[in-house]
Amino acid sequence: MRPINLFIIALVLLQGVTIANAKPKPKATAPEKLPAVKPEAPAKQIINIAYLSQEQAVPPALSNFDPFMPNKGLLGSELAISDNSTTGQFTGQAFELNKFIVPVDGNVEDVFNKDIAGKFQLVVSLLPAELLNKLADSAEGKSMLWFDAANSDDSLRAEQCRVNVLHLLPSRAMRADALAQYMMKKHWTKWFLVVGTTPEDKLYADAIKRAAKRFGSTLVAEKVWEHTYDARRTAQSDVAVFSRVDDYDVLVVADEQGQFGEYLDYRTESPRPVIGTQGLIATAWHRTHEQWGAVQIQNRFQEQAKRWMEEQDYAAYLAVRAIGEAATRTKSNELKAIKAYMLSPAFALQGYKGSPLSFRSWDGQMRQPVLLAAPRSLVAVAPIDGFLHPKTELDTLGVDEPETTCHIGKNNEK
Repeated sequence: MRPINLFIIALVLLQGVTIANAKPKPKATAPEKLPAVKPEAPAKQIINIAYLSQEQAVPPALSNFDPFMPNKGLLGSELAISDNSTTGQFTGQAFELNKFIVPVDGNVEDVFNKDIAGKFQLVVSLLPAELLNKLADSAEGKSMLWFDAANSDDSLRAEQCRVNVLHLLPSRAMRADALAQYMMKKHWTKWFLVVGTTPEDKLYADAIKRAAKRFGSTLVAEKVWEHTYDARRTAQSDVAVFSRVDDYDVLVVADEQGQFGEYLDYRTESPRPVIGTQGLIATAWHRTHEQWGAVQIQNRFQEQAKRWMEEQDYAAYLAVRAIGEAATRTKSNELKAIKAYMLSPAFALQGYKGSPLSFRSWDGQMRQPVLLAAPRSLVAVAPIDGFLHPKTELDTLGVDEPETTCHIGKNNEK
C-alpha cells in the first residue's frame, strides 16, 4: 500500500473517533410565553341624570275611554336613555338614569334632600309648578339644571322664571297661538269662548284672549260653564241653549280637566267646530303623528310601554335627549359646559317634528312645532306657512324675546 493512502486512512479514522466522542448539543427550546397584557380601556365619562316625580292619586274619570296612566314621563325618559347609550358607545360616555318616584303620601322635599341634593346636577322633573320652583330655589337646587317636563304655565316662562329651569312642553301661549294661526288660515276669526271654573281653565282662557288679539280674531262672546247639571244626561238640550250667542265661526273651549268640553261638540245650536282643550287641540305630541320619522319612535315606545306616547312622555324624552346631545357635542359631563351649549345657537335637537328643536335663551322654553290634532287625525303643524319671523318661524308661537318679562341669560339672581 502506498504511503499516501495510509495517511488518508489514518486521517479518516481520527475524525471518526472525534465525532464519536463529541457530546451532542442540547436542542434549543422555545422561549417561555408570557401572558399577553391587554391595554386598559379608557374609563367612560359618566353622565348622571336624576328623574324626580310623585305618584298621582287616581282622579275621577269623565269617561271609561280615558284610563288613568300612572307613569307618564318615566317611560319616555327610559327610551331616551337607551338612545343616549347607543351614541355613548362610540363617544366613550355612559348615561345613567336614576329614578326617584315619591309615593302619593310621600314627602318630595325629603327625598330631594336625602337622595338628590349634592349628588346630581341634572334633574328631569315631573313636579307641579309650585314645588318645582321651591326645589329649584333651594340652596342645593340652585346648583342644578332642572328640566320641567310637566308644566305649561306661562308664568314659569315670565315673572316666575328661573335661571336654572328649562321647559320642555309648549306653553299655553304657544298652544293658543298655534290654534290662532290655523284659524287665520281658515278665515275663522269670530270666536265664542267657553271657560271652566278651575284656575287652569282661566289661565288657558287668558292665553286664548292674547292669541286672538295678536292674530286679529274677535271674541264674539264669552261664557263660564258652571257645572250646575249632569252634562251626560242633559247636554243635548242644555248645550244648545247655552250656545245661543251672536254668530261665530268656532267655539273655543277652556277645560283642561276634561269635565265638560267633550259634550259641546255636535250639540251646539249652530253647526260650528270646537277647538281648544277639546275638539281640535294644540299639543306637543299626538298618537296620530306619523311624519318625519315619528312612526319609528311611536312604534318603539308602544313596544316598550304597551300604550301610546303622551305629552309628558315626549317632554321627558326630549329632556334626556337634550342632555345627551349637549354632553356628546361638548364631550363633557360638567353642568356649566352642558348648559352653555344648550342655550347657544349651535344647539339643535331632532324631535321628529320636521324642524330642529332648541331652547330660547330668554326664558328657557324649548322652541318647537306644535301639532294641531283631532281625536283620530293630525290636521296641521304650526307654525302655519305664511307666518314669518326675522330669526325663526318657531318664535311666532308663544312669547317672543321683545315681549318677554324674563331674561334668564341676564338675570342670575333668580
